[in-house]
Amino acid sequence: MGLGPGESSVPSFLAKSGLINDSFSLCYNEDDSGRMFFGDQGPTVQQSTSFLPLDGLYSTYIIGVESCCIGNSCLKMTSFKAQVDSGTSFTFLPGHVYGAIAEEFDQQVNGSRSSFEGSPWEYCYVPSLQELPKVPSLTLMFQQNNSFVVYDPVFVFYGNQGVIGFCLAIQPTEGDMGTIGQNFMTGYRLVFDRENKKLAWSRSNCQDLSLGKRMPLSPNETSSNPLPTDEQQRTNGRAVAPAVAGRAPRKPSAASSRMISSCWEHWHCYLFLLFQLVSAFY
Repeated sequence: MGLGPGESSVPSFLAKSGLINDSFSLCYNEDDSGRMFFGDQGPTVQQSTSFLPLDGLYSTYIIGVESCCIGNSCLKMTSFKAQVDSGTSFTFLPGHVYGAIAEEFDQQVNGSRSSFEGSPWEYCYVPSLQELPKVPSLTLMFQQNNSFVVYDPVFVFYGNQGVIGFCLAIQPTEGDMGTIGQNFMTGYRLVFDRENKKLAWSRSNCQDLSLGKRMPLSPNETSSNPLPTDEQQRTNGRAVAPAVAGRAPRKPSAASSRMISSCWEHWHCYLFLLFQLVSAFY
């Protein structure tokens, strides 16, 4: 039970039932809220990259990164494969890629190296003022010059008076396979197009999805605008509300600034969501 390519996942169940296109999208807003749309294939203008097989099978969502850039500095020998996993809070990169990115980030960032109790990250900083300084972006480059820009690749620690520090929110992992977690997905509408075996993305605040016209759930329906509506999605005259994640405070205290797993990691959340979706059709 989940969002993976397996036959028992929610998207697979809905697609095989003929209720949606074999695709879904996730959108994470800057305020830590999020939305999920089943059957969504994204807007007309979006960037994309193909999914890669693992041992000859498309058993998970894996992409191939050609190179990485910090700010305007693109780094050599930083290609790697990564699993795109919305159930993982933060991002993990192969050791050699992590090292190159962290060293370049450290050279460009404006802050003094420090450490914070309970932080799993190595490259942490204290700003000169009690506000977050401008930090360099992290760009993942793909084939055909497609790029995915992470504008704030940091986790911020707050105190009573404001920002007390921040860390580069990436950790090294063994092997040559990384994991792209939720923190890299913020500010994007990510489309997991399972039918065409590709990941697509476009910048979004998640609220602008309400500006589009109705997006049909059924593959047999057609629409000139693929954007999902904020109010509802319909098929056969019945409405299915999009899944909306709960909001979390953007400025946690230093004591509560810990790695918090998403509700989507847990199978019972998927089961509840599946029950809600199926009950709308019967």
